[in-house]
Amino acid sequence: MSAQPDHTPAAPYAPAPGAAAELLVQLRADRRAEQWVPAFEPDWAKALEDARHAFNLTPLHEVVRTWQLRVAAAPAADAFMDSGQDDADFVDLDDVLGGRP
Repeated sequence: MSAQPDHTPAAPYAPAPGAAAELLVQLRADRRAEQWVPAFEPDWAKALEDARHAFNLTPLHEVVRTWQLRVAAAPAADAFMDSGQDDADFVDLDDVLGGRP
């Protein structure tokens, strides 16, 4: 009998080294740039500060992941809003994604 686990735990999410810069380019090119860029920048600045103090990259990874998901979800949100359906029973994106770091 082996003392090794029968499964390997999933590695934590780690974006590519240039993911934040690429994401910012995407945000600036989007039609929502006026709202998204000013919202992304303080998130990123806070994550940088948290990462410096904790010597941990996790806050940076979380900001990139959250914003990548927002960008990916935008077309579906646009389609829903354009459909004219009732959005009174909405779910806050922060509830789905886990909130801002």
